[in-house]
Amino acid sequence: MTLPLRSLLFMPADSPRKIARGAGLPADAIIADLEDAVAHARKTVARSLLVDSFRTLPQDGPLRCIRINPVHSPFWPDDLLQTFAAAPQVYVIPKVESAADLQSVNNQLTELECSAEMPVGTVRLLPIVESAAGVVNLPEIARADPRIVALAFGAEDFAGDIGAQRSREGWEVFYARSAVVTAAAAFGLQAIDTVYTDLADDSGLADECETVQKMGFRGKLAIHPRQVEVINRAFTPDLSDVAAARRLIAVFEAHQRAGRGVCVLDGKMVDMPMYRAAQDLLARAGNGTVGERPN
Repeated sequence: MTLPLRSLLFMPADSPRKIARGAGLPADAIIADLEDAVAHARKTVARSLLVDSFRTLPQDGPLRCIRINPVHSPFWPDDLLQTFAAAPQVYVIPKVESAADLQSVNNQLTELECSAEMPVGTVRLLPIVESAAGVVNLPEIARADPRIVALAFGAEDFAGDIGAQRSREGWEVFYARSAVVTAAAAFGLQAIDTVYTDLADDSGLADECETVQKMGFRGKLAIHPRQVEVINRAFTPDLSDVAAARRLIAVFEAHQRAGRGVCVLDGKMVDMPMYRAAQDLLARAGNGTVGERPN
């Protein structure tokens, strides 16, 4: 599974046309949404349409994901049972509040994989933390199951849960964002940021991407095709950043071979944390096309 995932685009599960369109975009993953995007009365038909849609998608396209309904709802068991035939690579689990939530999904997935004579653990999980309880329980959620490929944050539901009002600055969700990044890093997972709801504000989206990228997030959820390019650009290091990282690595390694520790490059001290950060940047650059930073 290719990581990091920069852009993860939601598409309504009951719209074959939109799913097909999403699969043709440069998103790293598409998420067929059975939760918020589908009315209760259309859950059953949406599952059927989703299976048919996924069967027509190219195998070399974006990562194929399905967001099921929360495990505290009556819909999620049928979401798994009726969409497993779509061969998703990841199930996205919303409103996760404890390890038990993920273990319930894992148990059912294990039965499905065994019935299909697939290796257990083939299908991965991506939990979205969207509540105060979820944030408090992040360590147990992050280590709940080896299927987990990343941790995502849902700011809108989180703000509602704690009684906060969303703002452009985002200070009301800053602690939760930081907690998600920290838990993800502690358990070797990628952190994926929340959606940006103002579809007409590409500049605001770009600014938010830059902010959370500096916090340690490596990707972002998208709710409209036009957001994919903005997100990809923000989370892909540009040529100058890559060149600087390679130079720093070369200088630091040369000093190490000479038996010296920290060194100075362009008047700044370079030590092991900076060396590791440069390595991380090069790893991220390898996931997408490196390009010039836009003016």
